[in-house]
Amino acid sequence: CGLLALFILITKAISKRRKWIMLSLELSSMFLLIFDRFAYFFRGHAGPIGYWMVRISNFAVYMFTIAIPLIFTIYLIDIVADGEKYEKAPKRLRHSCYVAFIAFAVLIISQFTGFYYTFDEFNCYQRSYGFMISYIFPLGILLIDLSVVIQNYRRLGRFLGLTLLLFSIVPTAASVLQFFVYGISFTEMSLVGMAMITYIMSLVDTNDMIEQANMREIEHEREERRNIKLLFEQTASALANAIDAKDKYTHGHSRRVAKYSEKIAHYAGKTDKECEDIYFAALLHDVGKIGIQDSIINKEGKLTDEEYAIIKSHPVIGKQILSSISQSPYLSLGANYHHERYDGNGYPEGLKGEDIPDLARIIAVADAYDAMTSKRSYRDPIPQQIVREEFVKGIGTQFDPVYAKIMIHFIDFDSEYQMKEREDPYEIEADTSLVCSRYRSSATAGILLTSTFTHIRLTTKMNDGFKEANFIPTFIIFDSLDARVYEDEKKRADLLYFEYATVRADGVTEIKEARNVKTDSKDLNSTAEETKAFRNGAVTIELDAVRFKDHALIRMTNGYRSHEIIIALTDSTRFAYISLTGEHCTLTDIDVTKTGEEIGEDYIPRISEEISYINVPAGDIPNVQVDGWRAASSEKIQVTDGMKISFHTMSLPTARLIWHCPFAVLFTYDDGKEDDEHYRELTVLRLDGEGWEEDEDADNQVSITKLDSFTDWNDWKLKNKSGLDCELTYHTENGKVIIETQFCGLSIRSTTTYDEKFPVIYTCLTGDQCAITNIRIKR
Repeated sequence: CGLLALFILITKAISKRRKWIMLSLELSSMFLLIFDRFAYFFRGHAGPIGYWMVRISNFAVYMFTIAIPLIFTIYLIDIVADGEKYEKAPKRLRHSCYVAFIAFAVLIISQFTGFYYTFDEFNCYQRSYGFMISYIFPLGILLIDLSVVIQNYRRLGRFLGLTLLLFSIVPTAASVLQFFVYGISFTEMSLVGMAMITYIMSLVDTNDMIEQANMREIEHEREERRNIKLLFEQTASALANAIDAKDKYTHGHSRRVAKYSEKIAHYAGKTDKECEDIYFAALLHDVGKIGIQDSIINKEGKLTDEEYAIIKSHPVIGKQILSSISQSPYLSLGANYHHERYDGNGYPEGLKGEDIPDLARIIAVADAYDAMTSKRSYRDPIPQQIVREEFVKGIGTQFDPVYAKIMIHFIDFDSEYQMKEREDPYEIEADTSLVCSRYRSSATAGILLTSTFTHIRLTTKMNDGFKEANFIPTFIIFDSLDARVYEDEKKRADLLYFEYATVRADGVTEIKEARNVKTDSKDLNSTAEETKAFRNGAVTIELDAVRFKDHALIRMTNGYRSHEIIIALTDSTRFAYISLTGEHCTLTDIDVTKTGEEIGEDYIPRISEEISYINVPAGDIPNVQVDGWRAASSEKIQVTDGMKISFHTMSLPTARLIWHCPFAVLFTYDDGKEDDEHYRELTVLRLDGEGWEEDEDADNQVSITKLDSFTDWNDWKLKNKSGLDCELTYHTENGKVIIETQFCGLSIRSTTTYDEKFPVIYTCLTGDQCAITNIRIKR
């Protein structure tokens, strides 16, 4: 108890008032034990010292037996009043104090009357007739305290509440036992023991309170940081919106560039902090345009040399604006250097290669991509395939090769062209209504049909003042580079517009380029009622569309008739979009959803033969026709040193791009479990010389040499369409696979380094819009 009292003196974690309460409690316990030992030690001793020590010690034992419950009551008052429920201590606790003061008074009186105890002729302590009263006082105090503890138990906390509960119960039980046992100080020992436990639990509770306070402080600090970050984000966004507002053709440009930049940075392995910095630097990359006249920014025609020079000054202006933000120096770097070129021909400083700040090289790629895929005053958005070819051409000249290849990789996986500006008034995602005057005068953007059902719901009503026969919606099934319907022949040619068929809401179909169309209609009500509804009121049409390979299925109902239309497409390679149009009608409440229901190969009844380019004898494994980006692949082949894979490849008739060629994929499995969940793709090598790693445990380096037989890429594409033989040679070393080949005038060497924890490596053949036949494996 003395040591605990010393610890209390040097403890700084508790309040001064509570420290003195705990110190009094522990010192009282210490003196209670000391005087209890003295009472037994000097019991029966003759002489003046024994005479006085027996009397003083027994008086002190009785006094501290009252003092400890009193101090505990004061401690309880301090705890209970230190909360929201009580402004001051409950009256019961004050009554406990009154009981203690009465007990002290009775104890003093008993020294003169022998009410509690007396001493015999041998100087020995003897209980007196009022002995039981001496324990009623501390027992009463503890019972009152117990009622307060029970009432406030939940808010006291588990540890502190249990301790206070035990302090009230254990000495009470000991006091009852003390009535019947003489010679053992149960009450004194229980009080001292509980006093010690109270201090220890008080420390535990204090530590919990400090920890909670620290957590609250940390959370408050985090909240402040979040608020500061939110304020920064909102300020940056507002500034970016102000920048974009200056140019009516760049609405949302800054935010898209920021999103693309962050995505590139994340794929390149940057940390979360670096990705965040790059996002905000990209968001404010054009801040310098604030200092450019609106008349120059929004000029419709070609800029003069003087005007172009002014436009080229916006990076420097942006640097000047943002350089004052000393806490975020990366912002000015993005603004100043995002127009630098990797070959050194950019502006404003003409930096070259890695002398250009890393984040500026990322922003330059994202900025160029959004500029090409957004509408401008002098042109429509450029089709994504053409954008991709521009990035291929710009590798190492305009763009950093690493980040340009990442963007090309994103383009390859963006089969639905989602990475683009979305501000067109007929975007199906942006608008839920469409007004049609003459036939096909307006049409929504195309909705891609896949092997998952697309559900379209709309309401149609005939325009006022028209009584012609064709006043209902029409659905156009088509393909084009930018998923839009065109009527102009030049635009159709430029954007490779290809129309399969049209389907009217009454089930009437018109074949364009489709091989065959089959319609099955069922009457739900009379045709006259259907016509009357179309003429006089609003009709709700629900349509479900799905596509598997070279067949599409459309199920449509308007409440009067249902139609099931099967369309045999020209091939499995082209995309199939569905667009809403009509004649003299208004479409409202347009809702498009993907149901998630995916179909299999036999779901759509075939009405035309499948077009196949692999109906030729197979080699060691089956032939494979790849109609789209990695839409199919060969059987897996375990890689061994010196293995050779030979095959014949031919680009499909629809192929038009460089990457419409075969790919070789290296992959493995985690834990030796060969299933989709444990699949790990290490690298993909395209036979046009591009490659990339897909796994964090792999690194891929590709070297490509153009041989004398290589003329240009147009000739390369023509030769692929004619068909070529190819042989891949595999070499394995410790943690390394090397693939070598000479294909169509290119000498390609791919080196993939991987973690040796993967014991078995596999390969397979895939590609984009190509047929791979006669696959032979030599080991």
